[in-house]
Amino acid sequence: MLIEEKELKETESGHPTGRDANMKEVFSQIKTDATGKVSGNYMRNKKNQLRLIFWETTAGCNLECVHCRRLDVSKELAEDDMTTEESLKFIDELSANMNPILILSGGEPLYRPDIFEIAAYAVKKGLKVALATNGTLVDEGKAEEIKKAGIERVSISIDGVDAATHDSFRMIKGSFDSAIRGFNNLKKVGMSVQINCTIAKHNADQFDGIYDLALKLGADALHVFMLVPVGCGVQIAEDQMLEPKRYEEVLNQLYDKSQESKIHIKATCAPHYFRIMRERAKEEGITISPKTHGMAAMTKGCLAGTAVCFVSHKGEVFPCGYLPVNSGNVKESSIEDIWNSSAIFSNLRDDSLLEGKCGVCEYKKVCEGCRARAFYDTGNYMSAEPYCVYQPKGME
Repeated sequence: MLIEEKELKETESGHPTGRDANMKEVFSQIKTDATGKVSGNYMRNKKNQLRLIFWETTAGCNLECVHCRRLDVSKELAEDDMTTEESLKFIDELSANMNPILILSGGEPLYRPDIFEIAAYAVKKGLKVALATNGTLVDEGKAEEIKKAGIERVSISIDGVDAATHDSFRMIKGSFDSAIRGFNNLKKVGMSVQINCTIAKHNADQFDGIYDLALKLGADALHVFMLVPVGCGVQIAEDQMLEPKRYEEVLNQLYDKSQESKIHIKATCAPHYFRIMRERAKEEGITISPKTHGMAAMTKGCLAGTAVCFVSHKGEVFPCGYLPVNSGNVKESSIEDIWNSSAIFSNLRDDSLLEGKCGVCEYKKVCEGCRARAFYDTGNYMSAEPYCVYQPKGME
């Protein structure tokens, strides 16, 4: 995804600065930092800068995905979606003193008739804007509108190597073919496109095939999401959640593919990966750096409330889209005030508050466990990650 830094000049804290570069430009400059100080400080993000904000622009969607974070997906625009006026005000406040990447998601964001007005306004205000769509509505005309609005990258969700697998997860026949067609329409107009894929029992054995499909389509990135049991996902958790051991196997596959350096691969909602990456690098005698491990060397596991947050279609602010702990509402307070003053965000930024084995784990600063899965399992977002097989040395 895109990030905000342009010139990677070290400030007194060693943190990169700048506003206008895309991920490739940032990464190419960080790779030349022989000391690793810049990338290390960027990863630690000591100032808890908001880097990514996911905005559920509408609850309306044309699909009925079995793993959706929502329980009340509507085939129409919701009456309580933020209005155009509220949306533009939110962008004004977001761009005033903060500079995150704004990801326009849903539901299906293309359901909103004003989505391109919103996107263009955010770009005008200096924000980097991305669009997260299921791809089925992206005909040639929509692809042109997306490009014209100034959106820099589009993610399309593809959850299998074939129509049978994808369509059964998305609950609409033909959605796979439509998503592929939408992907190709975007590539034709020169858009940067990534594939988002949610891994669960139904497609875990297809991981290699999904990787090959991303290469064949010419995707700029493959973001692999491990299923989080929230919303509709709670109803399918028992049937679709991978066992912790299988979870570990898939993330090791992901590591192997990342080392081929054929495409940018990102593990999302999979904080264990950052422990696995270090274990594997140690076994191989490799020092982790942007040069050896790409952008994964510059980030960490759970970013909820520390570098990322989520705004619902009603304006509610959550640490992430899978952790339904309300921290405020942008209709009532500025996003900056919520980000800086939320007690929930403050808790998430203090790893000394982590409980159970996460609290004593030597990898907690690079992993932290999935706070959403902890919440699903116990009702406490600071408890131990329930889908991790690792036994910390501190437990011995």
